Amino acid sequence: MLKKCLLALMATGLISVTATFAAAQDSQSNDQQAPPPAQENGMRHHGFDPAQRTAQLTKQLKLNSDQQAKVQAALESERSQMESLHQDTSVSREDKRAKMMDIHQATDTQIRGLLDSNQQKKWDAIQANREQRMQEHRQGPPPDAGSAPPPQ
Repeated sequence: MLKKCLLALMATGLISVTATFAAAQDSQSNDQQAPPPAQENGMRHHGFDPAQRTAQLTKQLKLNSDQQAKVQAALESERSQMESLHQDTSVSREDKRAKMMDIHQATDTQIRGLLDSNQQKKWDAIQANREQRMQEHRQGPPPDAGSAPPPQ
């Protein structure tokens, strides 16, 4: 009788352990298949949505339909090049960064060339603002951002 109880207990334990591993493995495969969520500005984990970015620029710069098509094509080309570079394991991290900056600069120049003089002024302001935000992001928060407020 004791042997049967022990055998039943071991079988139950084995089944519960197997079920736990199967559930964990299934959970991992579902996580890998889920696409990254889009954020408000059209950015994703590894890139951006050219259509959303074009819509944003259309609103900011008042692009006409011809400009919209050309801007979106430039942004789609940039995204494709960035994804290809990101997947290339033969390129060092430093080289990837330099090439990504070159691709981005070429796209910025291409888009700027599609704009009239008023739009170019707005574009330059948008780019300067973006560059400033990137600099702030690289530097991190100000030194006293994490400290407690002074006592009153």
